[in-house]
Amino acid sequence: MATTTTTDKVIETVIAGNYVEMEADGNRSNAKTKLSTLFWHGGSVYDAWFSCASNQVAQVLLTLPYSFSQLGMLSGVLFQIFYGLLGSWTAYLISALYIEYRTRKEREKTDFRNHVIQWFEVLDGLLGKHWRNMGLAFNCTFLLFGSVIQLIACASNIYYINDNLDKRTWTYIFGACCATTVFVPSFRNYRIWSFLGLLMTTYTAWYLTIASIVHGQVEGVKHSGPTKLVLYFTGATNILYTFGGHAVTVEIMHAMWKPQKFKAIYLVATVYVLTLTLPSAAAVYWAFGDMLLNHSNAFSLLPRTPLRDMAVILMLIHQFITFGFACTPLYFVWEKAIGMHECKSLCKRAAARLPVVIPIWFLAIIFPFFGPINSTVGSLLVSFTVYIIPALAHMFTFRSPASRENAVEQPPKFTGRWVGAYVINAFVVVWVLVVGFGFGGWASVTNFIHQIDSFGLFTKCYQCMPQTTTLPPSLHNVTAAPPPLLHQHHVHHIGSH
Repeated sequence: MATTTTTDKVIETVIAGNYVEMEADGNRSNAKTKLSTLFWHGGSVYDAWFSCASNQVAQVLLTLPYSFSQLGMLSGVLFQIFYGLLGSWTAYLISALYIEYRTRKEREKTDFRNHVIQWFEVLDGLLGKHWRNMGLAFNCTFLLFGSVIQLIACASNIYYINDNLDKRTWTYIFGACCATTVFVPSFRNYRIWSFLGLLMTTYTAWYLTIASIVHGQVEGVKHSGPTKLVLYFTGATNILYTFGGHAVTVEIMHAMWKPQKFKAIYLVATVYVLTLTLPSAAAVYWAFGDMLLNHSNAFSLLPRTPLRDMAVILMLIHQFITFGFACTPLYFVWEKAIGMHECKSLCKRAAARLPVVIPIWFLAIIFPFFGPINSTVGSLLVSFTVYIIPALAHMFTFRSPASRENAVEQPPKFTGRWVGAYVINAFVVVWVLVVGFGFGGWASVTNFIHQIDSFGLFTKCYQCMPQTTTLPPSLHNVTAAPPPLLHQHHVHHIGSH
């Protein structure tokens, strides 16, 4: 018993050991200016919670009512709760593997003071280079498209305030603005931004809820979902994507002073997120029903008011923050690839990071399909990145009795310890592989290809209503098509044709 206690103390010391310098840095900053510490230097449990919750619910808040129209009310609610729990479990697995890797390395006297540990390095250290390559490929591709989605969302949202410019032009503008995230060194420096980001999404969620209830149901509202399998699984994979925001778990943990305290943070963050996503998605779907099948952004159906404009502006600011969350791990990978990761000069690192933003900008212009792209990324990338690979990695890392006995983080008692953990992991792998990647991949890719067929790549203004223009009398009957036909041209879902 005494030996176990001593071992635990050693582990605690090892895990937190190299954060002494970070804490010292924080104290030096505090001596210079308390304001800088308050806004810039984060590493507490609360900072991690704000980062997890803020990163998890961003622009996807606006597409969940659209998913409810594809799934129906009951399935929409159940899938949110189910994938929320599944996401919390796999985030716990990632945190356990990080603690295991870091503890082993620091026992070998490895110094991480100027090095940010990332998921692919955890896989490399625990399971070898093949796992590292797989993790690196999926994680980087997912975060790349995660950044693309934030950029698309910026253009989609600002259009509802100012439609003088088309969405493609807004994408150019916001791409340049989002490039400023290269100046944020690490996740510790998102302290004030993650706090404000969560306030912004909280306001938007409750605006959507209350505005929809006050608006009431539209005349002749129909709630016919689910109607087709392709729509059903497209909606389900968007929810899979919603609760797959833990691809940056390792980087958030590494930014903490005491990363071993992370365990339940993601679960608590998910519970809070559900208090935002469930009421807002249900209320908007209740009010507008099947109209949402043709409107993937919930803002498009609510009347323009100062409160709606405020929600749009707050979501825009939050999307800058989420872009930074998704892109910062890519910056780290790029820095390591070109040998700039341990450079002390912030300006040099920022300049070195800029090439990462260019492909994101370009992809956002090619595929501006706000809504359908979420489901596609969810099924093809999120399914493996944050569900299947962590579950398999945990099973393989602790497959031997000795590794399970010496594990730094033992599975919780209420899940059945190791037997329960293996059963849950096996279920996660099979479920996500069959339902998320299999059926979800088929449905979302089919739908995504349909967007390309309907609108084409590089489309200037995806799902924009036709501009009202004043035409000479002689041209009225020639160029102006009746509104119903125009609307039909912009219907983008398979099930609505």
